[in-house]
Amino acid sequence: MSLKVNNKKASDDQFNQAADLIGLDEEVRLSLIAPDRELMVEVPLRKDDGSIQSFRGYRVQHNNSRGPFKGGIRFHEEVDLDEVRALAALMTWKTALVDIPYGGGKGGITVNPNNLSVLELERLSRRFFRSIDPIIGLNRDIPAPDVNTNAQIMAWFMDEYGMMNGHTPGIVTGKPIELGGSLGREAATGRGTAIITRESANFFNLDLSRSNVVIQGFGNVGSYTAKFLDEMGSKIIAVSDVNGGLYEPDGFDVPSLIEFNSKNRTVKGCGQGSAISNEKLIGLECDFLIPAALGGVIHKMNVDELNCKVVVEAANGPVTPTADKKLFEKNIHVVPDILTNAGGVTVSYFEWVQNLQQLQWDESEVNEKLEKKMVSAFEEVSILMEQRKTSMRMAAFAVAIDRVAQAYALRGI
Repeated sequence: MSLKVNNKKASDDQFNQAADLIGLDEEVRLSLIAPDRELMVEVPLRKDDGSIQSFRGYRVQHNNSRGPFKGGIRFHEEVDLDEVRALAALMTWKTALVDIPYGGGKGGITVNPNNLSVLELERLSRRFFRSIDPIIGLNRDIPAPDVNTNAQIMAWFMDEYGMMNGHTPGIVTGKPIELGGSLGREAATGRGTAIITRESANFFNLDLSRSNVVIQGFGNVGSYTAKFLDEMGSKIIAVSDVNGGLYEPDGFDVPSLIEFNSKNRTVKGCGQGSAISNEKLIGLECDFLIPAALGGVIHKMNVDELNCKVVVEAANGPVTPTADKKLFEKNIHVVPDILTNAGGVTVSYFEWVQNLQQLQWDESEVNEKLEKKMVSAFEEVSILMEQRKTSMRMAAFAVAIDRVAQAYALRGI
């Protein structure tokens, strides 16, 4: 069970703590914490039965000191303005942390897409993109997939923008390969998570090839993380999805687990492991606990149950601020989301570059460049963490905020 968190307050608190750490000028602080622009739109949808239903949509552009706004668009019934504001700010820090020339933005519609037909979903997606068109642009704001959106929805976005502005593949990332998407993009967030887990193992003197790993959430990110960590020699001992979890102390046959999950959209019934609840799964003894699904799954009411050495945040905000503080006191390291799951936006940047150049890199080149970016970011964070005797989260925010503040100052008011 996840805990609903005030995302905006949590984001602002983390920003202010890191700003204190680096002694950020008060006037610059006030400028960087506030979004540059917020757009709220009503999105009417004509349903298949002829009725009309209206949905609320958002696009928040947080900061573009280092480049165009960048961030995903999510379709979820709990989307609200505060959540989108917080996620837009996190994108600013995430893109700065991995040193790609973007700012941060985020968008969403308050809707449960599972209640829509395919045609209704297409109509809603196209109408939303028309509504936010005035603030979107190839060098202004480049959306991408997020929760409950995918390559197909990005294809509709691209097509809708193209009908109004001319064919512009780089207007969104996370597109199908056939429409200018990048090889390696689908696996990028999971690959990046695995790379950061490997670097964490080295940094904290853990043998990755002898490590037990628990993955909470087995969607795109969780399944690819399992794949790559399994190839690195780790033992995946527990996984879960919305239908519950599975525990296999001897380690799963990961390739067959992924194949079953891909066909059935659940790990339940795969013939491996024994059933375990999501609540009990996070308390299993392990080296690495990787929450890869929802935010707020580790909170004040269950943080004392954790029995891991390192939490690797593959989801956005899976550890609440209260739990984060408790884990730091217990010497359980938390590798923050803005570092762990930055692989997706990094390869999105590579996709945009390829679109601008009208060429396509092979997958090995994409993966090699991703590896370099992720390792470099981890090294910067770990060095500052040791220098300042702080948490990895505060070190990551400090590196990112300092980078944005420098760009802000150089550009002038």
